Amino acid sequence: MRVTVLGTGAMGAGVAQSLLREGHEVVVWNRTPERAAPLEQHGATVATEAGVAVEGAQVVLLTLFDTDAVVDVLDQAAGDAPTDAVWVQCSTVGVAGTETVVQLAAKYGITLVEAMMLGTKAPAEQGKLTMLAAGPSDTLDRIDPVLDAIGAKTVRAGERVGDGTALKLAANAWIASITAATAQSLAVARGLGIDPALFLQAIDGTASDSPYAHTKGESMLAGTFPAQFALDGLRKDIGLITDAARASGVTTTLLEALGAVYADASAAGHGGDDIAAVTSAF
Repeated sequence: MRVTVLGTGAMGAGVAQSLLREGHEVVVWNRTPERAAPLEQHGATVATEAGVAVEGAQVVLLTLFDTDAVVDVLDQAAGDAPTDAVWVQCSTVGVAGTETVVQLAAKYGITLVEAMMLGTKAPAEQGKLTMLAAGPSDTLDRIDPVLDAIGAKTVRAGERVGDGTALKLAANAWIASITAATAQSLAVARGLGIDPALFLQAIDGTASDSPYAHTKGESMLAGTFPAQFALDGLRKDIGLITDAARASGVTTTLLEALGAVYADASAAGHGGDDIAAVTSAF
């Protein structure tokens, strides 16, 4: 299919590579052009303007940082895509942000669905993300070849654009919790005078085990944090989750604590590092 990827940060760039590997025709655009340029060597066409990038597209993926970025790009490019193009909102913008994007899509008369991306940089590059899709079934059926190229599986959250966002917020609350909890357990072990690596050995293979705890825990033990999921990106998401929980009557005690420890790690200079750097807050 002819696919345009708007936004080539860590996730967007990985998605573009996976699409190219599966034989799709890919055009990419990024607000900072030099971040999109390396994709040309992988076979992508690099556009200098968002409007030019969507010309002739069958599918347009919005892989941007926040609501403001999505709104700005839609304002720039919505009128330049074919009328039958499917726009796929992949950016984590929260409940209110999604409502804003839905209203803007209606204003421009574009077909909008969402496919939230559950995973980090490496799975994006490998085509092994989990896609959390929402929107009319027949429209999602049309973009299955795209979702299959970038994801190992697709979970359809519902017929309403916003259901995918709800599921993504729930999933990222888990990611934030389990990463911080791993850091806490390692810190407690170390503080009590034993080798913190013993914690990972203790849970290995038990009912409480988690592959993610080992992945992030090994990074914490090594003290190296190459970014797969940038800590400040998760901080943004924790804020969106907290707002959504509060608005829906869900207690935010744990979310507020998570926000505090990730903020401490960011203040210590780890905002651009992987979320495993939350260990610095302990």
